[in-house]
Amino acid sequence: MNQQKLPNATAVLVLGIVSIIGCCCYGILGLIAGIIGLVLYKKDNALYQANPTLYSDYNNLNTGKILCIIGLILSALYLVLNIVLISVFGWEALSDQALMQERIKELMGQ
Repeated sequence: MNQQKLPNATAVLVLGIVSIIGCCCYGILGLIAGIIGLVLYKKDNALYQANPTLYSDYNNLNTGKILCIIGLILSALYLVLNIVLISVFGWEALSDQALMQERIKELMGQ
C-alpha cells in the first residue's frame, strides 16, 4: 500500500520550532505559533487516527506537538515575566538603564 504524508506534519514541526524561538519576542509570537501548531496537530491527528496505515510521518507530527507545547510554556512564562517587569518598574525604566538602576535601588530600600 502506498503511504502518503500527513498534510500539515511539516508545518506543525516548523511552527513548534518557531514557537520556541519566538518566545524571545515578548512571548507573543511564540504563543501565536504554538497555538496554530496545536490546531493543525489536532486536525492531522484526527486524520491519522481514522486510518493509521494510510499515513507515514506521524513521528514528525508528534515531535511538532511537543515543540509547540514547550514553545507555549516558554512564551507564556516570558510574557508573564514581561508583564510583571512592566508593572513593577514601568515601561520607561525598561528602555533607560539609569532609571532602571534607580528604581531597583528604591525597591531595595537604599
